[in-house]
Amino acid sequence: MLKTINFAFLLFLLIIACQKEEKSQDPFLISNNRIGHLTHKTTLKQLDSIYSNDSIVRNIAGDKLLNTNNEIAIFEKGGKKLLILEVRQKSDINSTIKNIQLIDSRYHTDTGLSPNGTFKNIKDHYTITKITNTLSSAVLFVDSIQASLTIDKKELAADLKFNTDTKIEASQIPDSAKIKHFLISWDEN
Repeated sequence: MLKTINFAFLLFLLIIACQKEEKSQDPFLISNNRIGHLTHKTTLKQLDSIYSNDSIVRNIAGDKLLNTNNEIAIFEKGGKKLLILEVRQKSDINSTIKNIQLIDSRYHTDTGLSPNGTFKNIKDHYTITKITNTLSSAVLFVDSIQASLTIDKKELAADLKFNTDTKIEASQIPDSAKIKHFLISWDEN
């Protein structure tokens, strides 16, 4: 009898501790396979409960016949855009999130990297695994946080701005170069 009461009490404490931990989760913290309350396993049907105090806009642009646009925008009450989500299959409520574009500057990593950050924030705390030279941007890949961050070529030296064949090195990007887009991509698990 005493063992049953002790077990029930321990189970109760464990449940309370788990609920407290979930409630105390920073809704803007970016970590591996997690952004606030979203994880790499979050499904389309869970978004309504996760963002119950916010507005969810399921975009209707794209090919209406083929239903090809899988983007969903999340707005805070009051109209401030937080995120743009891309789900794997818009028509499947059990589909998971593929990509997340972080819009709001409150999203941050534990080292302070945010959508309003600079190249210095990236290079001081992360290993850049690859830099791709596109027509208008340098795209930096940071595998440890599953991120691709773009820096507008306007922030780069003149010889890098107009040539997509030139390899861009991290040493050629000024510390003050601002992040233009902050995208997290999750593999299908």
